[in-house]
Amino acid sequence: MSGSGHTAPSGWRIAVLGGGAWGTALALAMLRAGHFVRLYARDPETVTAIDRGENPRYLPGIVLQAGIVATSDIEAALDGADCVLAVAPAQSLRAMLATAKAHMPKDVPLVLCAKGIERDTGALLSAIAGEILPENPVAALSGPSFATDVARGLPTAVVVAAGNEGLAADLAARFSAQNLRCYSSDDVIGVEIGGALKNVFAIAAGAVTGAELGASAQAAMVTRGFVELRRIGAAFGARPETLMGLSGLGDLLLTCSSAQSRNFAYGLALGQGKPLAGLPLAEGVPTAAIAARIVTERNIDAPIITAVAAILDGTITIRQAVSALMTRPLKTETDV
Repeated sequence: MSGSGHTAPSGWRIAVLGGGAWGTALALAMLRAGHFVRLYARDPETVTAIDRGENPRYLPGIVLQAGIVATSDIEAALDGADCVLAVAPAQSLRAMLATAKAHMPKDVPLVLCAKGIERDTGALLSAIAGEILPENPVAALSGPSFATDVARGLPTAVVVAAGNEGLAADLAARFSAQNLRCYSSDDVIGVEIGGALKNVFAIAAGAVTGAELGASAQAAMVTRGFVELRRIGAAFGARPETLMGLSGLGDLLLTCSSAQSRNFAYGLALGQGKPLAGLPLAEGVPTAAIAARIVTERNIDAPIITAVAAILDGTITIRQAVSALMTRPLKTETDV
């Protein structure tokens, strides 16, 4: 493989680590782009289901195109891979990469496909990957994309970011296929920040909807959430134009507007006072706690993130949080 230049896409051997909805959807996307795909899933039942052409636990009702080779042996999945897509949830990424390390082909790109910040350390996922697999170039894939849409082959646009601009362009070209358009970026931090924090704002959006606070409150919350996203991004060195793009504003708008989003659905149940146990994993929950800690430590004004973390840990109610936000000192809108 080559990490430079703009060569025409050709069939790579791609290992997808993760057999959930997003991992399965990306495996299908890579297959449609002309690659040879092996998918690693820890659960043998998931492997058996994928071999049958379905993944009913995560993608009910979707028939999987033949060609994905599923396995619960991570060594077999990684053997001879030209590129590896890590699709474990953010809080599980460190453990997965540690398991993969002994079998990881040297120098092949590792593409991070989860969104979040490590709860215990505050590390972005690219930092974790760089620590565990220093010999593999790291990229991040993000953008407004629901797994079911990608799995069904519906039109979707995403961003692939890598510190090496040539590698980012090469990956974007190789991943693009009919109805999946991949743009390239060299702003890995910006793409990661947008992907991680939009999950927190989606919980807030869901909670506002669930508490029936009105469409006006919903619009205000998303808009001011974007201000916080830009503020935090700037503190991390993200470029403003990245946050205005697909992996920032685009992903924020999608995730804050649909119950297809696990984070929005979690916030919706929270706002309605429904039980949260048994709901699908909402990555914004652990991200909210660490993001609130980060903004406090860095003295960044991010009242929505702080409020979401406080609601989730039971310190305040949704209505108390909204009341506090509505009675903050007045200032000009552009005072960000």
